Amino acid sequence: MSKAAELAKWGEVSTNGQVSGRRNIVINGAMNVAQRSASVTGIGAAAGYFTCDRWIIATGSSAGRFTMSQTADGPSGFANCLKLDCTTADTSIAAGETLVLQQRFEGQDLQSIGKGVTGAKEVTVSFYVKANAAFTFGLELYDADNTRQITKLFTTTAGWVRHELTFPADVDDGSSPFVDDNGLSLTLGFWLHAGTTYTGGTLNTSSWANVTHANRAAGIDSFYSSTDNNFFITGVQLEVGSVATPFEHRSFGEELQLCQRYYEISYSYGTSEGTDTSAGLITTDSMGGDTTTAYLTHQLEYRVAKRAAPTLVFYDQAETSGKITSHATGVGTANNQTVSVEHASDKSISMNRASGDAANGFRFHYSATSEL
Repeated sequence: MSKAAELAKWGEVSTNGQVSGRRNIVINGAMNVAQRSASVTGIGAAAGYFTCDRWIIATGSSAGRFTMSQTADGPSGFANCLKLDCTTADTSIAAGETLVLQQRFEGQDLQSIGKGVTGAKEVTVSFYVKANAAFTFGLELYDADNTRQITKLFTTTAGWVRHELTFPADVDDGSSPFVDDNGLSLTLGFWLHAGTTYTGGTLNTSSWANVTHANRAAGIDSFYSSTDNNFFITGVQLEVGSVATPFEHRSFGEELQLCQRYYEISYSYGTSEGTDTSAGLITTDSMGGDTTTAYLTHQLEYRVAKRAAPTLVFYDQAETSGKITSHATGVGTANNQTVSVEHASDKSISMNRASGDAANGFRFHYSATSEL
């Protein structure tokens, strides 16, 4: 089938050659949204979400460290990328070490793939990368529902290159379809460093297979080989079909809302969680005047419904986590106050202030996290 015919299967081609219709399953593939921070140093000791939303670092047992940043660099048509800068090398690689840049997907967003049944579809991942030198790294799709995976290698150069990697369908061979719910079903992972636990076998590239850890990253280079090393990535797209279509750009506002399903904060965009600022501060007042009872309540509604009832962290005006500030007429404010949470859901919570200083309202910041 020609590329034009293949493109026609997945959407209408507009006059400028772009394909219309929703195709990209990846959220924040252009690295435009970074609610947590624009740059974080000293990463490598523990896994976590650090800068660009929806992109998690999975790491284990390495002495290597790096800085991760949203950077105003990219190929034509892209304003930003995600950059990793090695700051501490690790040349004595222990068997269990890993460094993987991942995005994780809910099963209910993957049903069009038809995995594990007759008629299952191929998927294609496309992305732009560059680095300080020529490296070989791995891109893995990991089926968390069935513990199956497949990995393909790609290389970097000093300039931006778009890679287009097509993964075969995983047909009915004993595996099951992705579970149709809000749980973790698929991980897309860029393997940048690994020990022999993950590199000691033979890379599985041609078909999905039950996981053998030694086969997951065989043949990759190490990002931690030198403090000269860096890695840039943007324009990541996962779509159904065997052809990489042009990257699906979404507006910043829409991309931010998609990210906020998993993480939101009360702070103004560009201000990190835990910052001492009044911008975005939530302020409430009671109807009954000052009280020392737990009568003070507030219904907090999230900006976007979460994947599941989130983990909440409150901050008082001194930015003490787990606490709020109370305020009272003619008295002023009192930090380090405690609240209880009731009726938690994916959309809202009810807050009750525990007994304490006389008060007629709350002041606080918050974060709400519902990542996979």
